[in-house]
Amino acid sequence: MKNRVVRGIAGTFVIVSLLLAVYVNINWLWFTAFVGANLLQSSLTHWCLMDKILERLGVTDEVKPGQKC
Repeated sequence: MKNRVVRGIAGTFVIVSLLLAVYVNINWLWFTAFVGANLLQSSLTHWCLMDKILERLGVTDEVKPGQKC
């Protein structure tokens, strides 16, 4: 469950920052690049700050019986 939440947050950040770059200021693409770099870093090091934040908020990796993924 936590991985789905992390991916959802990252995807939302990318889409919102792209929209902001188109409609507000092109410099919002730096935020898009930051999200991409953070995803790459977490794939190499297996450490993600958003993972730690979600843990503190009580989001777990547990899958309940009958629940998919």
